[in-house]
Amino acid sequence: MGIEYDGTDFHGWQTQSGVRTVQTALEAAVGRVADHPVTLHCAGRTDAGVHALEQVVHFETTAFRSERSWVLGTNVNLPHDVGVRWAHPVDERFHARFSAMARHYRYHILVRRTRSPLQHHRAVWVHEALDLERMQTAARSLVGEHDFSSFRAFACQAKSPIRRVLYLDLSERDGQLVIRIGANGFLHHMVRNIAGVLIAIGRGSAPVDWTGELLEVRDRTLGGVTAPPHGLYFVKADYPAEFDLPQVESADSLQRLAAD
Repeated sequence: MGIEYDGTDFHGWQTQSGVRTVQTALEAAVGRVADHPVTLHCAGRTDAGVHALEQVVHFETTAFRSERSWVLGTNVNLPHDVGVRWAHPVDERFHARFSAMARHYRYHILVRRTRSPLQHHRAVWVHEALDLERMQTAARSLVGEHDFSSFRAFACQAKSPIRRVLYLDLSERDGQLVIRIGANGFLHHMVRNIAGVLIAIGRGSAPVDWTGELLEVRDRTLGGVTAPPHGLYFVKADYPAEFDLPQVESADSLQRLAAD
């Protein structure tokens, strides 16, 4: 399934006792359609407050339903802030997490002197000007395969800090600055830590070459502030063509949807 959700009122993706999570809500809804309990696995677990435009999940079922029935039946049983975009059968070789070849994120920053009530949970507000050119220059150091130890959370459980960033682009339109990043995988808080570093560089409170220095020192204690979660969007994951997953709106249209 392809899932879209507003992470504002969720305590992240993963089921936790006593709190509201995306996984718990979805498993309850899908289970009602399947008429048996299900366990969902996702492409990339998101933290509290983080949104998703096309999170991919898989589950095993003995039920036979049409793709339309899975989508409509699940959505009827979901709260307003999470929904199924599509459903598609796959064989047992598929795994939402381990079959993914790459993942893509966006980070939205509202750059203006006054806060926006309409984007309070949709973008991070920065009231002073950011130097886009400085941020773009700094971002180039992070593209490619590197040890991202300086950009991972202390609680990160990944066995290796090595990741390959496929692209890292920044653009600005109508006061909205968007960081676009894709990689073969991400460490815990990696995108938010990168965003925090680039914002500091854009403000002029850190040098442009700070990104390269952080890659070299491989020390999270020197890595700056973790940017807030509500500016982060999980956009999509890439899978081998053999699984023939549905194609949805382009990344650009998804970005505009998030900005709106």
